[in-house]
Amino acid sequence: MEKKTTAAWQKKVVLPEEVLKRIEPGMSIFLGTGLAEPRTLAKYLMATDATNLQDLELIQVVSLGDLISIKEIQAHKYRLKTFFSGGLASKAITAGRVDLIPSMFFRIPRLIESGQISIDVAFVQITPPNEAGYTSLGVAVDLARQAMDQASLVVGEINPHIPRTFGDTFVPIDDFDFLVSAAEPPLYINRWPRDKIFDQVAENIASVIDDASTLAFSLGPLYEALSRKLTGKRHLGIHSPFITDALMDLIKSGAVSNRYKETFRGHSVTSYAIGTSELFAWLDENPLVEFQGIDKVFDPLRIGQNPGFVTVIPARKVDLTGIVALHSGEGNVAVGRGEVSAFFLGAKISDGGRVVFALPSRNRQGEPNIIMSAETDPNVMSMRESLDMIITEYGIANLSGRSVRERAQALIEVAHPDDRTQLIEAAKAQKILYPDQIFIAESAYLYPSEISAKETLTGGITVYFRAIKPSDEEAMRRLFYRFSDEAVYYRYFTAVKTMPHAKMQEYVNIDYCRTMSVVGILREAGQERIIAEARYVKHSQNSYADIAFVIDEDYQGVGLASCLYKMLIRLARERGLQGFTADILATNKGMMKVLEKGGLPMRAILDSGVYHVTIPFNGPTVSAGAKIQYEYRR
Repeated sequence: MEKKTTAAWQKKVVLPEEVLKRIEPGMSIFLGTGLAEPRTLAKYLMATDATNLQDLELIQVVSLGDLISIKEIQAHKYRLKTFFSGGLASKAITAGRVDLIPSMFFRIPRLIESGQISIDVAFVQITPPNEAGYTSLGVAVDLARQAMDQASLVVGEINPHIPRTFGDTFVPIDDFDFLVSAAEPPLYINRWPRDKIFDQVAENIASVIDDASTLAFSLGPLYEALSRKLTGKRHLGIHSPFITDALMDLIKSGAVSNRYKETFRGHSVTSYAIGTSELFAWLDENPLVEFQGIDKVFDPLRIGQNPGFVTVIPARKVDLTGIVALHSGEGNVAVGRGEVSAFFLGAKISDGGRVVFALPSRNRQGEPNIIMSAETDPNVMSMRESLDMIITEYGIANLSGRSVRERAQALIEVAHPDDRTQLIEAAKAQKILYPDQIFIAESAYLYPSEISAKETLTGGITVYFRAIKPSDEEAMRRLFYRFSDEAVYYRYFTAVKTMPHAKMQEYVNIDYCRTMSVVGILREAGQERIIAEARYVKHSQNSYADIAFVIDEDYQGVGLASCLYKMLIRLARERGLQGFTADILATNKGMMKVLEKGGLPMRAILDSGVYHVTIPFNGPTVSAGAKIQYEYRR
């Protein structure tokens, strides 16, 4: 049986010249995309001078420009149609030599099936057939099945070096009219070198990705760095347009289980593989990875069925209102609006999903990537009403639900420190920021991003901690108005009724040297809510600092104040301070208890209903409640 099957398919193997004789002028030819391009057939197609090969239309989802020659396109021997404006097609589209078909990727197969885009010939790359007579489409599914169904001539280029992959990839050898043996090796893509800035960006991205999230990956240095930063996560899921070497590393690390996905559960699903020979070898008969067509992988509804779906998109520029410019040009082989919009919408549908745009604060030429306006830039996404986060190496700008003014503040904080003064002045001139907006230029360089922690407190409450930022003004203002009159009096020793912009912006704009402030945050559906703040202010005459705490009354008694107190002690010691002082109302027994439990010797002098507390750091660490000296003044 095996010998008969082998003999049958071998009779279909012909030379490329024989295939090209079957093509007539005016035909439309589908070519496999990316690393699935049938390179031997494409090479012959570009090189031949046969008179029948005139006025041909070549159709590719994405053209990497490896073999399809712009010179031939310019000579009008062929015309290229593509659905992606990057890569090879970028300049040629602008010059009018290549036709771009704008479309959401998941809808492209319907255009083929309906006949709106006609295909006469399909050239696809395949593996050698197995004993049962089935071949695999290997490293890309995309439109191959729809193209083969529509074409009157179907040709498979057999390449023994491509992996036999699982999913919707198996095709009976009888579905091919002709077979060609590949004379060209597969096209491989080298990995991006490690980049310190992208490592920092990726570190910030990883901090907002929770266990059991489902992710989409693409190509480039950002994803190379991100895969390394995610290896400590648990039960991640993968629903991605591309599988790359970086994603292979993440799956091999054990961080990916696909257990909590709703679609293709238990498998990492993709449409394309792009990478090295090592990736190809790993994919060969690998049951962990499933290849599906772009009608399934790029469908926003399928994407959105996965809870906690996070799409990370590399941006080129972001302006202060939230307009994002994507990468464009020949170097961009993966991130186009058709791809981005599908995963953007899927993340917005997903329960707990979010969209993260990430970029270095400056480009390789040293020019700012956070700018005043990006409206005239090419490849712009203007869905600013739906933006969640912008992340650079300087931090995370949460934009969802924020006003234009609050967005501008948050984005300026993640811009390069050398660019922030100019952005502040430009935003004031455009009346985006208040004319009296405080900006301490030195603080842009001194922000202590290393202050980052997460604690699970009594009752299972998870609280995140970081240094306060100027953009926390509104969140701190809302925290103030949640306090009771008693809580306000404990903090300010007077009945403060209002906290206007002028007063609150002075509170949140600090120098991080004389004053240090740490906020406690709840993260809910990707949003931050400040529930606590603790700060110290250094005395001008000595190396002690005065401390103060504010805790949301709904979260008192869970250990939050004690956690903040320990953080302040550590930060103060690291910065050379010798101790703390505090003035605490005698009736504020809760705060006194926090200090007593802090493990440091303490002297408390009661005078006129107020404890004047001194806490030196140079004394021995003591057990809770021990070596506390109380004095009373009459």
